[in-house]
Amino acid sequence: MPTPSSTALPIRRLTLRDLTACADLSEDRGWPREEHKWGFLLAAGKGYGIDDPDGGLVSACVVTEYGPQDRPVLGSIGMVLVAERHARQGIGRRLMRHIVSAMGTTPLTLHATPYGRPLYEELGFKVTGRAEMLRGRFTPGEPESGIVTRAATAEDLTAILRLDEEVFGADRTHIVTRLPAFVDQLRVAEESGRIIGYAAAWPNMDTHVVGPLIARDTRTAKTLFASLAAHTDRPLRTDIDVRHEELLVWAKEHGLVSVAFNTVMTYGIAELPGDWNRRFAPVTVAAS
Repeated sequence: MPTPSSTALPIRRLTLRDLTACADLSEDRGWPREEHKWGFLLAAGKGYGIDDPDGGLVSACVVTEYGPQDRPVLGSIGMVLVAERHARQGIGRRLMRHIVSAMGTTPLTLHATPYGRPLYEELGFKVTGRAEMLRGRFTPGEPESGIVTRAATAEDLTAILRLDEEVFGADRTHIVTRLPAFVDQLRVAEESGRIIGYAAAWPNMDTHVVGPLIARDTRTAKTLFASLAAHTDRPLRTDIDVRHEELLVWAKEHGLVSVAFNTVMTYGIAELPGDWNRRFAPVTVAAS
């Protein structure tokens, strides 16, 4: 019986049982395996994939939805991968078309690499911003005065969720409530007993990724970033909205260097909801 063409193989939903196959696919394309991140995304979002008849996955991606479960107001697409042996056969385009169709009228967003951007533009995604990836060992400087930071506690969850929805522009309880189990650090910034920002650092290979980073202003964002750095001996990595020029300059002055840029794109919506002035870095660009 002939092997079906890879362009005719069915697209199915992925589950946590596909974690190893997803990590194998990442490795196949020269990415880190990132099993910790894949596990988080497959648990919080919807995975889509195509099985390879010879074993493993031909392609995979994850969609993370935000807002009410029955009528999400935003879907974020990430981890779009096609196995090297199946590349340049239109499989990524087919998978993306399937997702756009499956999401119906729900607006979509993604962070595109230079390699992926032409496909997304062809599908109707528009450029709405950029994020700069930084990496390096943070060198502490003069402490920011007047803002208290501390480790978050269970009692902070309600306030964090309220602040997060206000800044992000959609309910992402299913993401925020998973952070304590996913991250190594979750810290809040306080003023007069009120939470004015929060940030996390989670393990990814040999680094700690700083994200999400939500803060009242740049000074608060710097204080949270520095407080996370003070509690790890790993290099840091983060993706900062390029409109936050002051934070980018400060981070580079403290030892981080620019690694890459990603293009923020949207479909069905002119710009992302929420308040970008207080949204400095995503949990991960794979979930915006």
